[in-house]
Amino acid sequence: MTQQKDSVQEEIIADFEMFDDPDDRLQYLIDMAECCEEINPQHKTEQYLIDGCQSRVWIDARLEDDGKVYFSADADALIVKGIAGLLTRALGGRTPEEILHTELYFIDRIGIRSYLSPTRANGLGEMLSQMKRYAVAFSATTANR
Repeated sequence: MTQQKDSVQEEIIADFEMFDDPDDRLQYLIDMAECCEEINPQHKTEQYLIDGCQSRVWIDARLEDDGKVYFSADADALIVKGIAGLLTRALGGRTPEEILHTELYFIDRIGIRSYLSPTRANGLGEMLSQMKRYAVAFSATTANR
């Protein structure tokens, strides 16, 4: 898969490049928790809980009339919620097919993994996998219309 520049991911990278100090980058990641679209409190249930995360993380998705998927999320740890916020920003507002074919290169470019323990890194992968599963389900739904 070729990696093409993606405007949202490029914005995220530029945001993080403003900070030279790793502690400032970490604080910015924590600040991103406030930007995360809040999940409906009724969806903070086991059904929306991401398996394999050290923290409790919930992600929901909705397919709007414009054919695009929008995500909401919450977590009980600020760093994790910040990561969820970045993922929802990077993948939200895309069609299911776009989500399935988007390579999230910003993760490595901004060095998120360096802030994560192995179990938290596993959680990042599980959040991304769940978002792609939503896209697969929505893709099947739109194909049957």
